[in-house]
Amino acid sequence: MNNLVLSSTPKTPAINFNSTTGILFLKGKSIPENTFKFYQELTDWLNEYSISPAAESHFNIYLEYFNTSSAKRILDCLKILQRIGDEGKTKVQINWTYEENDTDMLEAGEDFRDMLHIPFNISSVQEED
Repeated sequence: MNNLVLSSTPKTPAINFNSTTGILFLKGKSIPENTFKFYQELTDWLNEYSISPAAESHFNIYLEYFNTSSAKRILDCLKILQRIGDEGKTKVQINWTYEENDTDMLEAGEDFRDMLHIPFNISSVQEED
């Protein structure tokens, strides 16, 4: 299975989904013109990954900002991981990182965590310059 690697743009996050290591990384801003189209590639990849995932899957999310339509699609990705974890195919860990003092992103992480029943770590980092 091929890895999914996309560079960030001013409106889309960087993506690095590695099928061998199970390390899935999403970082940046998520305000794409066509949210469905952008995230469809991610959900398609995750559905293929779910057939034979790594023993452990770590989804590392570090978003500066995302819009409402992105939130729905991010949740879709998280639900796919929750499903394959529930099926016993992989041990799932979500790592939500937000910039210190960004209460909106902290609350967004808490909201996602509360909607799911998978290990969900929330941590802050100092703001980048």
